[in-house]
Amino acid sequence: MEIAQLQAYGYFILTTTLVVILYGYIYHLYTKRKDSDGHDYEDYGNLALKDDVTDTPVSAISDDKEK
Repeated sequence: MEIAQLQAYGYFILTTTLVVILYGYIYHLYTKRKDSDGHDYEDYGNLALKDDVTDTPVSAISDDKEK
């Protein structure tokens, strides 16, 4: 077995491993959208696009004090 063939096998194994890790990370992001506090930060994705004064806020702030 030549060094070029070993390099080709190594490249294939490395590429396949990185693709599996990437898809696993993407799956993790879409299944765990909420953090430990229950906030879904994906709502903040359009914050820069919807920044007009008349747009609805991403998270409503109440004037009542929490008890």
